[in-house]
Amino acid sequence: MEKRVVIFLVLSLAIILSYDYLLKEFGLAPKPSPQPKPASQAAPPPAASQSRTGSPESSGEPVQSPPPSGRQAAANGAPAVPATGEQTVEVVTPLYRAEFTNRGAEIKGWELARYRTADREQPKPVQLLTQHDPATGPLAIHTVDPKITKRLREGLYGAERDFSTLDAEHPTGHVTFTYREPESGARVTKRLTFHHDSYLVDVSVQAEGLPGPLDVGLGANFGIVEWGEGFIGLIGPASLVDDQVEKSLPEAELERKGAVRWVALQDKYFLSVLIPTEASAAVVRKEGDKLATARVRFSPAAGTAAGTANLSLKLYAGPKEYDGLRALNVGLEETIDFGWFIYGSWDIVRAVAKPLFYVLRFLYDFTHNYGVSIVLLTVGIKLLFVPLQYKSYKSMKEMQFIQPKVVALQNKYKDDRERLNRELIKLYRDHKVNPVGGCLPMLLQMPVFVALFNILYMTIDLRQAPFLLWITDLSVQDPYYVLPILMGVSMVVQQKIMPSTMDPAQAKIMLLLPVFMTFLFLTFPAGLVLYWLTNNVLTITQQFVTDRYVYKQPTFASAPESGGAEAQPDGQKQGGKRRKDRGAEKVEADSRVET
Repeated sequence: MEKRVVIFLVLSLAIILSYDYLLKEFGLAPKPSPQPKPASQAAPPPAASQSRTGSPESSGEPVQSPPPSGRQAAANGAPAVPATGEQTVEVVTPLYRAEFTNRGAEIKGWELARYRTADREQPKPVQLLTQHDPATGPLAIHTVDPKITKRLREGLYGAERDFSTLDAEHPTGHVTFTYREPESGARVTKRLTFHHDSYLVDVSVQAEGLPGPLDVGLGANFGIVEWGEGFIGLIGPASLVDDQVEKSLPEAELERKGAVRWVALQDKYFLSVLIPTEASAAVVRKEGDKLATARVRFSPAAGTAAGTANLSLKLYAGPKEYDGLRALNVGLEETIDFGWFIYGSWDIVRAVAKPLFYVLRFLYDFTHNYGVSIVLLTVGIKLLFVPLQYKSYKSMKEMQFIQPKVVALQNKYKDDRERLNRELIKLYRDHKVNPVGGCLPMLLQMPVFVALFNILYMTIDLRQAPFLLWITDLSVQDPYYVLPILMGVSMVVQQKIMPSTMDPAQAKIMLLLPVFMTFLFLTFPAGLVLYWLTNNVLTITQQFVTDRYVYKQPTFASAPESGGAEAQPDGQKQGGKRRKDRGAEKVEADSRVET
């Protein structure tokens, strides 16, 4: 029975871990579509946060100087000058650099100042807007009339601002875009409020003459830096409606009506979110292979004039930092799925992962090194499970000692399955051995192992976090493969000293597992491999100490032919009984010799 359980667990783990890897190796994984450079990379950054005039479109619009800022307009007592050419408005804070185009009053680029790409040779700031879809853009307004929507997106808005830089002395600033649609006479005003110490942007939209309902969108893949091929977590759209989180990519379009708390586009480490004050629906849509959009829908408010709308929402575009998301108090921390396991989310895993995550960060506050914190956390968990692991080890050892009797019974009653089961149960009962005692403690530890796996694989805290020497980022693979190789060696040593009831042929097959796991872990994050290596080393140390100083090898008396021998446990009382039995056997033998 133990063989079957072990083989089942090994095969299940191998299938789970090797699925994506084998797809890539055999060329069966879908190739990502080429992504154009973001607009923020195409244009050189200016020296200060100022508006600048871009190139005119092919429609022949004349180039004109940028309109005066809000402060200048107020000083002159004149309204902002309507724009006659496309302009780019740049906003720089200590956390990000954002670019807005007055064509449609949409986001053109969003660059995070504190996060870099994984390129070791030329790391660059992370760009949240990596793919632009001409059919939609972040903060674009959509109406039920496609023609009006197109004119709103292609129209040139007037832009004014009341700040030049954002810092501790000037913590807040505003950018206002205004537009009047020439054919219908509709008016739109977008007012954006920026804060120097937050990724949040307050957005208010005032509209007149637009047919409702109105949608405000996040654009295509805004917030999805990399559509990874990993097997943990979901990448794409997410929404919280009526206190129910939905994280799935629909086949076409999914509209969720109700009390909308937020709608987001996310990957493993980053996301963009719209948080409306009052909205009627969240709409997510699959636009193509690895391309998704998300919108918030506002229905006309009761008591307002037809075509009039005053919309209020917040935009968050930044990292998935747990404390920062939780501080928003809208449930955005649920986008970090600590409960993920085998293509699903489990409450028990999530319940274990969150406390472990707090402990990991508590250790980091003292060590200031996440690698050292991972080692200390692994040691603590190992000490916590010492009683369970000892019980598992003892059960496996005892099964190993009675294995010859099990084999003898299997050979004797191979044609009588019912009799074999009765004799095996009697054998286990007489020797006080639990055949599943070695697996049950391991199953109880499984939620902890899965929770740690999620924490080390998904949390942004390990991103760009160094350990020692060549390990400068625990969220990416070891560049020299030292940790995976050491982990594979530790698995071989662990197999050699671990008690087993397998026959020699099965044991040789199991020796292939460390080789397979080593190749698989070559591409895993260094923090995850460090945890696995530390756990293996601690397990080897525990087995050595247990064998040498704690656990004493059981001794069983000669069993009757049926296999129902009495178990002889260790200890002073058992030792006296064994000496008495050996004395009786010696007297019986001497009597036979004399006869």
